[in-house]
Amino acid sequence: MNIAPPQIPANASAKPADRGDLAVFAGAVPPTPAWFTRALSIEPERGFFDCDGAAIELLTWGQVGKPGLLFLHGNGAHADWWSFIAPFFAEHWRCAAISWSGMGRSGHRAGEYTYPGWAGEAIAAIDAARLDAGGPVMIVAHSMGGYPALEAAARDSRFCGVISIDSALLPQGETVKGPLPNSRPLRPHDTVAAALARFRTTPATVSAEPYALDYVARAAMVEITGDEATEAGPGWYWRFDPRIFANLAERNNMDVLPADVPCPLALVVGAESPLLDAGVLAHMRKLYPATTPIPIMPGAGHHIMLEQPLALVSVLRSLLACWPKPGSSW
Repeated sequence: MNIAPPQIPANASAKPADRGDLAVFAGAVPPTPAWFTRALSIEPERGFFDCDGAAIELLTWGQVGKPGLLFLHGNGAHADWWSFIAPFFAEHWRCAAISWSGMGRSGHRAGEYTYPGWAGEAIAAIDAARLDAGGPVMIVAHSMGGYPALEAAARDSRFCGVISIDSALLPQGETVKGPLPNSRPLRPHDTVAAALARFRTTPATVSAEPYALDYVARAAMVEITGDEATEAGPGWYWRFDPRIFANLAERNNMDVLPADVPCPLALVVGAESPLLDAGVLAHMRKLYPATTPIPIMPGAGHHIMLEQPLALVSVLRSLLACWPKPGSSW
């Protein structure tokens, strides 16, 4: 998708006044740092693989034969949330990112979306990307992506570790705090600028970098015209099936997963995350092995790759350099 944005308005600030709000840029690309441009210049190979009848979007970086690193995104997101993170690892790892079915450019399913089904997609990505040619595969999973990641690691011995990023496992009976995304049919926006102005994350970011927010928002759009347009008419649509949100609350009773996973686990937490507050984190410390590294990132909320992308790269590099190690403890 090639979108030629207009020039940045003269009165646009370096960061939106409203957290996570791109409307101030009026459809223009926010000022972008050199490191971000360089990371995106290391473009992935793009393709698809079939998993149970759905075409799953696959992005890959790095050489086959190096250790495998699989990046998994959160609910309603897409594989390109990792396109400015994965290149930092491509020199030493065979990296891959997928879009879950119903999200990104992946196909939609006629039936229900389930965590076991998404776990099967993560497992299938090993073969599609040849991630295990260099040995066991490490997973890095954000938010909801952490649930099928844990399930996949419990089912397939080719995974050697799971690094979950702000993926909350709530006590039995508790529900997600705050509003949940609506599962009503998508409606189009007339212009890219109008769509960007409406783009929000759930939960809201603490202080997203506008260039990162803008990038993932643009990659989440598709223009539908002519015969392909829905009853709502032509325009710019978000690339996800709204039915994925229908049973979102069911994700909350998944705190049995860590005990079922035979490989080492790690958990990266945003200190300002509304999902992993002190009570939830205390609960999760009881679920995870005592030796689990749990680095907490000051000033970061739930969407850490949009808020502190380089700090996240540093944390992940540190984990991959010194963990997992028998008997290690943080």
